[in-house]
Amino acid sequence: MSQLTKSRISLENLSENFKEVEPSLTDQEAIEEANRCLYCYDAPCITACPTGIDIPTFIKKIASGNLKGSATTIMTENPVGASCARVCPTEELCEGACVLNHSTKPIMIGNLQRYATDWAIKNEQVLFKAGKKNGKSVAVIGGGPAGLSAARELGRLGYDVTIFESEEKAGGLNTYGIVSFRLPQEISFWEVEQVEKLDVKIRTNTVVGKDVSVDEILTNYDSVILAIGMSKVPNLGISGENLDGVYDAIEFVKDTKTKPLSNQFVGKNVAVIGAGNTAIDAATCSVRLGAENVKILYRRTIEEMTAYDFEYEFAKQDGVEFRWLTTPTKIIGDENGRVTGIECIKMELGEPGEDGRRRPVPIEGSEFILKVDAVIKAIGQTRYMDLIEQFGLQHNDGVVKVDAETLQTSNEKVFACGDVIFGKGQGEAMVVSAAEQGKEAAYAVHKKLFQQPSETASS
Repeated sequence: MSQLTKSRISLENLSENFKEVEPSLTDQEAIEEANRCLYCYDAPCITACPTGIDIPTFIKKIASGNLKGSATTIMTENPVGASCARVCPTEELCEGACVLNHSTKPIMIGNLQRYATDWAIKNEQVLFKAGKKNGKSVAVIGGGPAGLSAARELGRLGYDVTIFESEEKAGGLNTYGIVSFRLPQEISFWEVEQVEKLDVKIRTNTVVGKDVSVDEILTNYDSVILAIGMSKVPNLGISGENLDGVYDAIEFVKDTKTKPLSNQFVGKNVAVIGAGNTAIDAATCSVRLGAENVKILYRRTIEEMTAYDFEYEFAKQDGVEFRWLTTPTKIIGDENGRVTGIECIKMELGEPGEDGRRRPVPIEGSEFILKVDAVIKAIGQTRYMDLIEQFGLQHNDGVVKVDAETLQTSNEKVFACGDVIFGKGQGEAMVVSAAEQGKEAAYAVHKKLFQQPSETASS
């Protein structure tokens, strides 16, 4: 049991456990770190960033005390740059490409990015202005990282933009799907406000296809950007899934960010099914809610795990156990319909499947039972098939087909970006990639409507 778990004695403690775990740099630390940067002319860190942030420039502005300029440099290229400072796998991207890896240690790019954007948030900075209206309108379906990025760029280009968001608040994954101790909601809310300040309208609690028809969207707007992400966690396909104590990981994490924390997990045993970033979030949330023991069950090995390395290490530090090559076959309950255990079977890896990963095969006679009080499903997400088909778009099991260059769908009026175009079997899409695709979709719309070369809006 982790030291963190041992402290579970009150709701006050639970609240403390959900405060951001990574401390921000002090002013002195930020200045010293910024001055370590070599400000490379042909900086590999820029190339490694999916949104192409001019990293040496934003760091140099920190060193010179120009924090607004630094934040503006970051947010110009990445409209959700404050969130990405916290959730990007920087060791695989910008920091992994830093030339100082060969001599000392890489620049703490993510921490410096957070330092600059945190300053902008605390000082209530508005970094961009709406462009002169060009007479064209665009509907953006979905207010997550991809949709916000598309809307931000279109607002700067002078479009009349409306975001249609099904949730109570915009921000998507950043607002609801990433744990508070990694990404507090106020960070995502500030990024949403930056978009709203560009005269972008955000219609929340609005489900396209239900509250407003697809035909109405297609008729009333010059172009449409589909950025709807993905839906709920699918069923495991085993008995016992309807028992009390079985949770959808997406909803589970969302509840910790939107509802009063509960002590119902204190002293309990929890099994999390899956090994992606959402599974890690569900497991570490469970620890912070007071669970006595948390196990992640994954049917493949650590090599096939889709969670980021830093997320895996974080979970281990929290005392989360990992059971590799393990698949649940039945969830067991008592006479009152409450979860009491989970039956599993051991697996071995067979031949590779279509996604290139070796398929897990059950080992006959290896069944065993784990005593658990809760089961959290984190085996990926389903797609918004009904809405995709209402738009009449070509897709592959919910992965919308787009032109690789323009992100245009089979309907020439509709463009798509983010998770809705992210193929299966490739791990989990990054927030930063969704942000870049949102920008690209905006430029493609601009080029189509005005027959102009697509380029970044001027600051």
